[in-house]
Parts: sequence; C-alpha cells; structure tokens
Amino acid sequence: MLISYLVPLVLVLMLIAASIRILPEYKRGVVFFLGRFQAVKGPGLFIIIPGIQKMQVVDLRVITMDVPEQDVISQDNVTVKVNAVLYFRVVDPERAIIQVEHYVNATSQLAQTTLRSVLGKHDLDEMLSERDRLNDDIQEIIDASAESWGIKVANVEIKHVDLDDSMIRAIARQAEAERERRAKVIHAEGELQASQKLLEAANVMSANPMALQLRYLQTMSDMSNKNASTIVVPLPIDLVDAFKSMAGAVGDQGNQ
Repeated sequence: MLISYLVPLVLVLMLIAASIRILPEYKRGVVFFLGRFQAVKGPGLFIIIPGIQKMQVVDLRVITMDVPEQDVISQDNVTVKVNAVLYFRVVDPERAIIQVEHYVNATSQLAQTTLRSVLGKHDLDEMLSERDRLNDDIQEIIDASAESWGIKVANVEIKHVDLDDSMIRAIARQAEAERERRAKVIHAEGELQASQKLLEAANVMSANPMALQLRYLQTMSDMSNKNASTIVVPLPIDLVDAFKSMAGAVGDQGNQ
C-alpha cells in the first residue's frame, strides 16, 4: 500500500526537478512552446514543462573570437597573410536563435570574408600604417550585417600582417633608399643655408672694411691659441689694399 503512494510521489518530485531551471545574470533562455517561440526567460528561477516546452540557453557576455589567418591580395598585388580578433555579444537572444543557425560560427565566417574583402581594397602601406581606420571599417561592416541576427560587434583588431621573405627584403631596401634620400636632401639643404649665410657675411664685410679687419684679428687670435710651429706675421689690411692698388697700376701700364 505504501509503495502505491511512493511511486506517484517520486514521479511528481522528478517532474518538478526536471521542470526547474535556474539561469545566472549573464544568460537567457529562449523558450519554445510546442515548437513555436514563446518567451525569453531569465535570469533567476522559472519552470519549464518537460515535453511541451523546450529551452535554448544564450550567453550574453562578450565573446572573444580569433579570426583564422586569411590570404589577402592587396590592391598593389602583394600577397599577405592577415589574422584578427573579433569582440561581439548577443543583444537579442530571440533573433540569435531563430534568425541564424549557430550564430557563433556564422559570425566567424562573416568576419573572415569581410576581412579579405576590405583589406583587398587597400595597398600594403595602408595595411601597415592605417590599422585603426581599417579596424573601424571592418567593424562597421560586420556589425551592420550581424545586426539582423541580434549580434553587436564591439571591436575588431588586426593582429598580424605577415609578408613572405622576398617582400620583407624589398621593403627593407626601399626603407634604406628612403633614408639615404632624406640624408642627401638634409645635407643639400644644409649646404644651401651655409652658402646663403656666407654670402650675407661677405656682403657685410665688403660694405664695412672694419668688419673685415676685426675678422682678420680674430683669426690671428685663434691661430695663436693653438700649439702650432708656423710663424705668422700679421700685415695691416690697409697695406694689403695698397699692394693691390700698386699691382693694378702696374698691370694697367703693361697693357698700355
């Protein structure tokens, strides 16, 4: 007699235990009633009728996904291998379950195709120097496409742009040539500025003989400070000018 009461009680307790669901704060349950969408449950404690209701759990936390390495041909016909990391989360559990099968796999495939198509429109130099702009472009395209699945793409980061050995050597030669070009340009600019200053100094000295005299005395002073065995006998500038005048007069007489 006791067994006849215990069996139904055990069955009821097992049914209740199978019906109780508890979801944490970061998860939601998409409930279907006889195959049709009914509601989104959670977080907390709720009841699911076994056999009649079915629930699929969706995690609302940010998912970090590595985008596999992709072979990309840039706009300037350079083949590179590019990989990236994608950050996304589910914002609408109903659409993530109903609108797409395996939303994680679908987002991964979308990220791979978008990475190839976007980077293929840019040159190699842009891939290496403008990653922030390319990250934003890829993020916007993936986010717009995945919005109908209830997915929000938070960020996309290009991790590596790998080149083959021949391309690395070519880039190194190009960088070296660019450094040499800049060095020559800087040297030429320095020579130009120095010649301009020398011309200005010559104009000042020619207009003011005393400036030339002071420069002559300063040069003599600098030479006397050095440990040199050369003996220099200074001559006045006026005497030098007199010699020049006499030499010019003698030349004129010779011409006559």
